[in-house]
Amino acid sequence: MIVVSDTSPLSALFLVGQLDLLPALFKKVIVPTKVMSELQLLETDFRHNLFVLKNASWLEVAVVQNVAHVNLLRAFLDDGESEAIALAKEIGADYLLIDEIEGREAALAEGLKIIGLLGVFMRAKNAGLITLLRPILDDLRIKANFYIHDSPYRQVLQQSGE
Repeated sequence: MIVVSDTSPLSALFLVGQLDLLPALFKKVIVPTKVMSELQLLETDFRHNLFVLKNASWLEVAVVQNVAHVNLLRAFLDDGESEAIALAKEIGADYLLIDEIEGREAALAEGLKIIGLLGVFMRAKNAGLITLLRPILDDLRIKANFYIHDSPYRQVLQQSGE
């Protein structure tokens, strides 16, 4: 079970045609209500047709119960990350999908196991769900406008034998 912290990895996976990796790897994919509302804004503001994503049978929307915890996190994180960290803690998620540095640090301080989008792709390659990472990482940069610094880009390719 994985909780997704914001729209960025979901929309990136969608834009590079790899959305099916999340349910294949983690079975249960959960987003807090704030992340789902951000997805709806993304669709409206940027005119991406995210119908498939928003209506995916494997995507579950959950309400965070511990509002006080969310409010504490909001002091230094955005709403989606705050809800995702609190939710992952509440439900005992196996992983929190998060890429932003401040959010990753906060999640680790909460004792959560984290994974980033590049980690998802590495897992998918190790599981035999994808054969090559380079074309997908290149698509992330170009099609999804997902920022990947050169150092982790090269490191992921090296670790995956490409």
